[in-house]
Amino acid sequence: MDETFDAVGEALCCAAAIRLGEAVQVLTERSGLLDHYIPIMAGVEGITAFLDGQELDDDLLGSAFAESWSLGARYPTGLAGRAFVNDWSSLVFGTVGLSKAKQQNFGAAQALDFASQAAAAWPSAVRIGSFDSLARFELACQQEAEDRLRKDGLPALWKLAEVRSKQYRQAAEQLIG
Repeated sequence: MDETFDAVGEALCCAAAIRLGEAVQVLTERSGLLDHYIPIMAGVEGITAFLDGQELDDDLLGSAFAESWSLGARYPTGLAGRAFVNDWSSLVFGTVGLSKAKQQNFGAAQALDFASQAAAAWPSAVRIGSFDSLARFELACQQEAEDRLRKDGLPALWKLAEVRSKQYRQAAEQLIG
């Protein structure tokens, strides 16, 4: 592994990809693109396994990289959520790129910006708890994820990402009715 690899940044990007990914799953099911979503999430799961000490699967990463590159463009223009899917795809594309430190053209902060952009691009009003927008909710999630990772480690981060992903799923289900 290259010494410039940022494991904390990579973990936070994976958590964001998981969190927002639940909404993307709902949107890709509706749009007929679920077959493109599945290898992307497999790649994210491969990175989380790597961060947990397993071997990095370059084939999984290659598929995730390729699919994330094109998912946003494949998402139908007329369907709500296109900008969200496109920004999430960019988040995953950057996250996969981070796993190859020698190939990095940007860092984790730039990749996480795509999660914030995706949430800000949500096509309808959303209220989650005390948050009046998905953008504010996402910023709080990013801070919570960083705090949880630093205090309690990777298992707590993955658990938190799964919990928050359900709120994203609910927002997507409400969007598509």
